[in-house]
Amino acid sequence: MRRYGLSDSQWERIKDLLPGREDHVVGTAADTRLFVEAVLYRYRAGIPRRDLPARFGDWKNVHRRLRRWCEGGVIERIFRQLAADRDNDCMMIDSTIVRAHQHSAGARKKGGADQAIGRSRGGLTSKIHAIVGAAGKAVALSLTPGQRADITEAAPLLDEVDPAAFIADRAYDADPLIEELEERQITPVIPSRKNRRDPWKLSFRLYKNRNIIERFFARLKSTFPAAV
Repeated sequence: MRRYGLSDSQWERIKDLLPGREDHVVGTAADTRLFVEAVLYRYRAGIPRRDLPARFGDWKNVHRRLRRWCEGGVIERIFRQLAADRDNDCMMIDSTIVRAHQHSAGARKKGGADQAIGRSRGGLTSKIHAIVGAAGKAVALSLTPGQRADITEAAPLLDEVDPAAFIADRAYDADPLIEELEERQITPVIPSRKNRRDPWKLSFRLYKNRNIIERFFARLKSTFPAAV
């Protein structure tokens, strides 16, 4: 297997979700696997799309095809399929800031598209919100402008999962979220804010697992430097 390439087992898990698969009504795209590996190579190597090696073909075609897949929901479909294979014992939520590339700021938005770029103390930034399972794999994701408060994405992301225990830091200590968790019979593992009058007991045995999501963000930024 080439560096940054897909193993045969990885390819088997996603190939039936992709346009151009065998028996597809439009016909078979023989280079679909090569295209997927081109996308992985570009983001994992952290290179401009113009610098893709020649073996992947014309970089413009790769970029055009990726854009069509994103707009058509193909990438999201792959993520949801892979995220469905998860352990619901415990999950954790957090966010991380991503600096907007200098070339991404100030460009005219096409079709009024939301680019999820905002201004925070770090300048022009985006924020990745994620719920991660006990195995360290993302099961729900959202992208917002960098100044968006963490708590605002908790409820929408929580709608996509059903864990037995939900771990978060004290930025997520809010009565509406706690009430929703208790209503759904999900154990909240969230430290109380210092100004809370009646702080609750915290299961430190469960809370110490929160480092899993910190490691997830570290792995994400080191594996895909061009994307984050």
